[in-house]
Amino acid sequence: MDEEREPDDPLEDDDSYGEDEPAEPAVTVAVSGLSLYTRHGVSQAEQEVGQRLVVDVALELSGCDAVVTDRVEDTVDYAEVCEQVALAAQERSYRTLERLCAAIAERLTDRYGAETVRVKAAKSEPPIPLPVDEVSVELWREG
Repeated sequence: MDEEREPDDPLEDDDSYGEDEPAEPAVTVAVSGLSLYTRHGVSQAEQEVGQRLVVDVALELSGCDAVVTDRVEDTVDYAEVCEQVALAAQERSYRTLERLCAAIAERLTDRYGAETVRVKAAKSEPPIPLPVDEVSVELWREG
């Protein structure tokens, strides 16, 4: 005896069941090791004298047309990203790296409409009495 299917059975007459349309590729544009002289920190000396920070950023873009067109105009320009990070890091002083990273992430999200932005800021010579290679803060923001 044949079993009957319900008339609204989603499997009935659906030739595409189990086949997904290809997803649009997500592209991550990253800049690592951007070295900037800045005036961020808790101490007065850090804000007056300043110090070198190393910044890494990554922007995740969905729908990046450059994967098809091969045109620089259809993606994010690395040099412009570096300029935007430098502006955010050098136009004012912040006491914490957390706030600096947030300011950079806000600027990059607003300017490029990235799905996700990751910002890491590192001090290689922090003003602490113990030897360390670096201290850093990393922030992720979803747009």
